[in-house]
Amino acid sequence: MKPLFAALAATAGLLFVQGAHAVDAKAAAALAQSSGCMTCHDIGQKKIGPAFKAVAAKYHGDKNAESWLIKKVTQGGSGVWGNVPMPPNAQVSEADIKTLVEWILSLK
Repeated sequence: MKPLFAALAATAGLLFVQGAHAVDAKAAAALAQSSGCMTCHDIGQKKIGPAFKAVAAKYHGDKNAESWLIKKVTQGGSGVWGNVPMPPNAQVSEADIKTLVEWILSLK
């Protein structure tokens, strides 16, 4: 009985952890709007910068994508999606950038 209880407890713990890190899509989209991301990006269509869905597709399965994109969004840069530079986003908190990147990578 104890091994069964331990397995159930572990499974419940995993579900809780996954739920704790789930991104609220509606809140993340509002954050993208209020942070100025939507000036240059759109969810499904290219604007000045790539569509967020294109970013998600490009980095799908890349275990380093989240940390790399957090750095890229924070510091800005160019060359990956063309020559138009993305400015640094120092006005956006690190926690908000992490939320935005998690949301973008979750898009399909």
